[in-house]
Amino acid sequence: MSDNYLTVIPTDPYWRPSKYAADRSAAVLSAMLPDDDARHGLEAKWHDNVEVVDCGANLEKISCPRCGAEFTSGWWGEAVSERYDEGLSTLMVTVPCCDAETSLNELVYDWPMGFARFRIEVLYPNRAWLTDEELASLTNALGHPLRQILIHI
Repeated sequence: MSDNYLTVIPTDPYWRPSKYAADRSAAVLSAMLPDDDARHGLEAKWHDNVEVVDCGANLEKISCPRCGAEFTSGWWGEAVSERYDEGLSTLMVTVPCCDAETSLNELVYDWPMGFARFRIEVLYPNRAWLTDEELASLTNALGHPLRQILIHI
């Protein structure tokens, strides 16, 4: 059996909200869910260190934000592993395609992925992507821009 999550994370991987802002945002997201089953799977999570928030089997490709070249999953995995032992305290990398320096968080992920110390996730959300308006409402409730990720594992 596979699991599906609708997850929102701050665009800044190191940022974490107050408990009050997180609770307010979770309540806003709860109202966007179609039924009680989906609401039951909603949870806000804090992490001491930055965590990889990947989209699981939804990932199609990872590309350079500067030149558009596609990376192999091996290069990306090695780049993450090299930084993981230090708690992902830095996400900066020099990409092999054009030697640009960028953040792993700023790579172009198809489907979206990211890095975060905080997330709100819904297991079995019974819906697809949040609309732009819904994401704006969540951003307003949390007080920080958000990125959404649909995870399939």
